[in-house]
Amino acid sequence: MSQISLTFPDGNSRDYPAGITAAEVAASIAPSLARNAISAFLDGQHIDLQWPIQKSGQISINTMKDSEPALELIRHDLAHIMARAVQELWPDVKVTIGPVRDQGWFYDFDRAEPFTPEDLGAIEARMKQIIAAREPVRTEVWDRARALAHYEAQGESFKVELVNRIPEGEPIRMYWHGNWQDLCRGPHLQSTGQVPADAFKLTHVAGAYWLGDSSRPMLQRIYGVAFRNRDDLKAHLTMLEEAARRDHRKLGREMELFHFQEEAPGMVFWHPNGWTIYRELESYMRRRLIRAGYKEIKTPQVVDRILWEKSGHWEAYRENMFIVEVDEEGAREKRINALKPMNCPCHVQVYNQGLKSYRDLPLRLAEFGSCHRYESSGSMHGLMRVRGFVQDDAHIFCTEDQIEDECAGFIALLSSVYQDLGFDGFDIKLSTRPEVRIGTDAQWDKVEGALKGAIEKLGLPYEINPGDGAFYGPKLDFKLTDAIGREWQCGTFQVDPNLPERLSAEYVGEDGAKHRPYMLHRAVLGSFERFIGILIENYSGKMPLWLAPRQVVVASIVSAADDYVHEVVAALRAAGLRAEADTRNEKINYKVREHSVGKVPVIMAVGLKEVEERSVSIRRLDRQGSENHTLDAAIAMLRDEATPPDLR
Repeated sequence: MSQISLTFPDGNSRDYPAGITAAEVAASIAPSLARNAISAFLDGQHIDLQWPIQKSGQISINTMKDSEPALELIRHDLAHIMARAVQELWPDVKVTIGPVRDQGWFYDFDRAEPFTPEDLGAIEARMKQIIAAREPVRTEVWDRARALAHYEAQGESFKVELVNRIPEGEPIRMYWHGNWQDLCRGPHLQSTGQVPADAFKLTHVAGAYWLGDSSRPMLQRIYGVAFRNRDDLKAHLTMLEEAARRDHRKLGREMELFHFQEEAPGMVFWHPNGWTIYRELESYMRRRLIRAGYKEIKTPQVVDRILWEKSGHWEAYRENMFIVEVDEEGAREKRINALKPMNCPCHVQVYNQGLKSYRDLPLRLAEFGSCHRYESSGSMHGLMRVRGFVQDDAHIFCTEDQIEDECAGFIALLSSVYQDLGFDGFDIKLSTRPEVRIGTDAQWDKVEGALKGAIEKLGLPYEINPGDGAFYGPKLDFKLTDAIGREWQCGTFQVDPNLPERLSAEYVGEDGAKHRPYMLHRAVLGSFERFIGILIENYSGKMPLWLAPRQVVVASIVSAADDYVHEVVAALRAAGLRAEADTRNEKINYKVREHSVGKVPVIMAVGLKEVEERSVSIRRLDRQGSENHTLDAAIAMLRDEATPPDLR
């Protein structure tokens, strides 16, 4: 029998007969490892303990203490266990696919009747019975004819299609959880009993087209979450409850910020309060960009398809573009235009006006650019995913030698902006060269080195995302973490020599010859709409005073104080604060509760005592008690608090 050599994480190697399984390897090391093993990594591939190992390589054995592989297996096994439970409860249901995702998994089912919340409870109960039975999980590789015959006999048409989609030469692997069988590439745990029965929950049901194709059948997708233990599940469910409480759509209604309607799907109707937040954020960003040496421009929203063809977007992005056809006077054919989905090609047009010298570089062009992209109706989600949005977009035209300094300057700007907006930290991911790319290895070495150098110069940690760069250049993605631990990818920095080439951007170098500039695509916020949604949820609607749409409400306690209320409001407005009066014939506690729901940060209560003393009683949102100040002192204090952070 042929021998193979397996190398362990400590560097030691052992020889084994070819065809040995990872379970047998674990047993050869220690009985305790054999008992606790759940899977293995072989040359970086996650493999099942049952799979035969036919070649030499590096191996590591995983246990439940190894968080990432353990969670993958738990969630993947639960997808199968849930599908088994569904078919045991409703044998006529057809199964499709059930991948691991985010914090759990989903599985798509073909069932005539919709699943109900009561059904989810019944499915959970059956899943726990399956887990408690501790039935073995086993696997086999079948040939294509056998797999097709099996699923055709079962009437599982979706599985037949999946088998036919598996490329020739790839193994067709079958798994059994107890006596229930599914097509799956694996890996899986060794028994249903290894799944923690108290660390999962089914969350909700949603519609999903088969394979994401709107022309195919609509299926029912059941979602679940799972963790390694009950405490982790409880913490996650608490976070979900908090996220629901902070939902920007709910707060948007309560604070009267914005709405959506069917006549303009995916387009935001901003109300006065929401537009105030938008304008304050835009003004802040404009000041920051001016100080950082950017020049603001404005480019058209409707652009002829000819430009999109030159830039390559027509071929690569056509299905996501809104097309505008115009009957030009005297033209034989309609002129085809598109609402711009991004600003990049238009910025090159501004750059191309007039001859540029190396002395003009770097040239930083910024635009609060209005863009439109077609998103499917099922993917839209409040402000977080819309069809019409405005980017805090900018493009830097520079030489290769200037990339590192421009990258460092951008990261410093982004870091300062995020801190001003209440986000203390962010993670950086550097996506490097993909297999299919343009440019030489030497060019990629220099550009990737420039991005690494910029990050390291600032002393910031970063992760490398190998092979995930664009075909034309590497990129940096910036993920910030909100108040309840969720990550949001907003900022980006991308190096692009391709678009200047396609759109003939040039500059005259020090040598008198013409050269192509590099184009650096960069955004701090991403889109205003999405970032405002993130801000609303991060602050749970309780915006810092400078961003709060309604900063101060002055409420009368008795009608005899009404005149003083209006005097106070006038003084606050003169000091630049957004203030309003509430002189309704209602009790002060009612007024305070109502304005607290609207997330007004400062409520001034004014009665006869305050009129006499020319003072105000200040109640802060979510704080107990009140503060008493003279009117002048209160105005000075609030004026300082309401000053944007970059102006302090």
